[in-house]
Amino acid sequence: MDKTVYLIRHGESEHNIAPVFQAPDSPLSKRGIRQAENVAERAEGLSFETLISSPLPRTKETAEAIARRTGKQVDYSDLFVERITPTSIHGKPYTDAVANDVWREWDRSLWTPGLRVEDGENFGDIVARADKALDYLRDRPETSMVVVTHAYFLRTMIARLLIGDFLTAEIFREFQKGVSMENTGITVLRYHGGFEQDPRWHLWTYNDHAHLAP
Repeated sequence: MDKTVYLIRHGESEHNIAPVFQAPDSPLSKRGIRQAENVAERAEGLSFETLISSPLPRTKETAEAIARRTGKQVDYSDLFVERITPTSIHGKPYTDAVANDVWREWDRSLWTPGLRVEDGENFGDIVARADKALDYLRDRPETSMVVVTHAYFLRTMIARLLIGDFLTAEIFREFQKGVSMENTGITVLRYHGGFEQDPRWHLWTYNDHAHLAP
């Protein structure tokens, strides 16, 4: 089945701009609310059947703005939450020495196979979740979907579909360091086959944020 998925990063959150380790419950900033309205207006022009979102406040608020514009109901899924950080650092300032040490060790766990820090997600966890998310989208009956998610996890999905089983922890680290994304940027995936290959995911568009132009 051919299908198109529009992946949208949430609007700017309050903790995106604060000098703190972002907590899951951080809402959109005032600028993020405007960004959400801009991408919602853009979504009005898209043809899609289903609106899916991470349930975290910053994605939920962004998805709700899209829902108001398009009349779609939001289907929430934990598959699309952001990388899971250790609970002990949530909302702590960057200047907190203990939290800073925990964060640095946890960040290392995202590119060090087998390393786990407190209750944070590690390399194996997030790659496995990206695989589940891509399979979930492939297996849904709809042929067109909008998914509101988070930057790091979205890039993980991209790395996985581009590099596949060749994605090592070190390659993953360099990929995440070298690829950036704007708040409410739109990334388009297509699942289809062709004359020369079996059906698979294709990266069609990355980080389109023309709707934020002044």
